[in-house]
Amino acid sequence: MSDSQGGRFHGIFGKVPPRVKGLIYLTSFASVGYGYLLVAITAYLPELGLSSGIVGLMLGVNGASFVVSAIPLGMLSDRIGRKKILIGGLVGISPTLLIFGLTTDPMVLIITAGIAGTAEGAFLTSWNALIADLTVVENRDEAFSLSFILGSATMGLGFALPFVFPWLEDLTGLDSYTVHSAAFIVLAVLSAISPIALWGLLKDYAEPRENGVKFVKGKSMGLLLRFSSLSCLIGFGAGFIIPLIPTWLFLKFGVPDTFSGPLLAVAGITIGLAAIGSAALARRVGTIRAVVLTQGLSTVFMFSLAFVPGAALAGVLYVIRAALMNMAGPLLDSFLMGIISKEERGLASAVNSLVWRLPNSITTFAGGMLLAAGIFDLPFYIATVFYVVAVILYYKMFKDVKPTN
Repeated sequence: MSDSQGGRFHGIFGKVPPRVKGLIYLTSFASVGYGYLLVAITAYLPELGLSSGIVGLMLGVNGASFVVSAIPLGMLSDRIGRKKILIGGLVGISPTLLIFGLTTDPMVLIITAGIAGTAEGAFLTSWNALIADLTVVENRDEAFSLSFILGSATMGLGFALPFVFPWLEDLTGLDSYTVHSAAFIVLAVLSAISPIALWGLLKDYAEPRENGVKFVKGKSMGLLLRFSSLSCLIGFGAGFIIPLIPTWLFLKFGVPDTFSGPLLAVAGITIGLAAIGSAALARRVGTIRAVVLTQGLSTVFMFSLAFVPGAALAGVLYVIRAALMNMAGPLLDSFLMGIISKEERGLASAVNSLVWRLPNSITTFAGGMLLAAGIFDLPFYIATVFYVVAVILYYKMFKDVKPTN
């Protein structure tokens, strides 16, 4: 990045509080490891002979454990504080990577994927709430955009690692299994840096605690349920194909993780670059209009993937789809935290994540079975229908709602 580019980047995110920037930077180590885990499950494990049905089941168990843990952990974060739950979630990533590096037993990996889902639940139900607690309405969009950009870039680095594996195999004489396993172990060690570093950053941070946390009738809860119902629709549709894109590429076009991993990395980098403009677009046209615009265009590109004749074009269309769809991510996170009362943010993060992951987990298994049966286009058709309905309802339900907290 040139000095002028660096200056512009700093100017865009200059209002983000230093402690929030520290949080975002220090989670990068775990994010790289988690990115590699995702591409290994969906692209590398099928290369070892595990069926797409097993891969779908593994992702489904991962999502189910997230669902089971999300609400209790979100409520607990409202009561005892976000930082303990956040750090606890990060602690769980390192042993997950280690186990994946030491065994290929499907049952062990399915159970481990469930543990990873609980760790992810602890992280996600506290992460957005903690960033919201440390910001105000005036700088929250920028903070969530920075979080999204760095998260996408570092997870993209994890996705890209398989690109260098053939070179490492030629250089060292090791086989693919050994190189993949070694990468898991090295990333397990690096991922342990994140919770240790965050503990140091937050040890002097005193956060408010609630004496009791429960579902509350009123304006915030009504808004949350309406908002989350749309996340549910997106999650239901996405589950049929989006988590399984590397598996789809392998089964339909025969491309291994040395292609799909870097593709996901490019998508992650593109997502990050696109998210730089998220806050500016929201200021120009409004948050909900920006969401509708980007998600609507993204749906067009997703639908087109059902008709692509080759892997190269599929990769280009997927990158564009991912960038457009995920431009809306930080805007939606910021919007939700701004319309929910402060004492309900942990619960709100949990509920919104849960209603996305629950249907997503169910339909990922269904999508895996469709791919295993050689049905490669139907998952895209189903996902498109759910996306179109959700985008329309986002506008109808929230076009006149303004963040105030």
